[in-house]
Amino acid sequence: MKQDRQTVDARRESILSIVRERQKITVEELSARFGVSLMTIRRDLRALENAGKLGRFHGGARAGARSMRDTVSLYRRLISRRAAALIRPGERVFINGSATALDALEYVEAAPVYVFTNNGLAVGRQFPPGVDVTLLGGSLRAAGHIMTGDCTMRNLLTMRADKALIGCSGISPNGEILCDIPTELGVNETMIGHADRYYILVDHTKVGRAGTYASFSLETAGCIITDENAPPEVLERLRMLNMEIIQIGRKDFPEEV
Repeated sequence: MKQDRQTVDARRESILSIVRERQKITVEELSARFGVSLMTIRRDLRALENAGKLGRFHGGARAGARSMRDTVSLYRRLISRRAAALIRPGERVFINGSATALDALEYVEAAPVYVFTNNGLAVGRQFPPGVDVTLLGGSLRAAGHIMTGDCTMRNLLTMRADKALIGCSGISPNGEILCDIPTELGVNETMIGHADRYYILVDHTKVGRAGTYASFSLETAGCIITDENAPPEVLERLRMLNMEIIQIGRKDFPEEV
């Protein structure tokens, strides 16, 4: 039965008092103490966190609010997970220099998957069984992990992929894709052009960004994967460009929150 607002508010104030007193507590403990479901407690903790009154970790809550950096990191993980769920067995996948795009491989359950990337951060990483990673080669840029240049482009021009996962520095208010590294523009455009379907992975802090960045316009329709806090006015412009929008929220992957 749906609870009245006064009951919910009273329980949340009690939860906050307990967390402040104990500093750290699990969802299971709170569920038993208040005689409500785990889902109800998670909903309470989410509301308290959004109000800046406490912080959450996997399976519980702690005193002190989650920092902005922690929140963005969480959303990037959720975006990576959502992108991974789109990959099917046997597919060939392009991944650019984005850490968020590369992290999607950690969550891939399909096998085999053949990945081609200019992201040097893939070196030394352990991915799930069946994820086969090939580096495209090239000259290293951006603190030594993003490969660009003639070698990268020559290899890309001979390839096609089923999907491309593309991270970026941001999306402008006009819907342009922004890059910190001008030499990666050609790599990103080629990956998009040589993939049957592409996905732009971007958290809310990068949507609607303006500044002195290299940029390119989206010539073919694709998909933006972002989070629930992305500015709706920019997303609407992207929809007008025939872009599909996938917005993920904390409720989509409660085990991560």
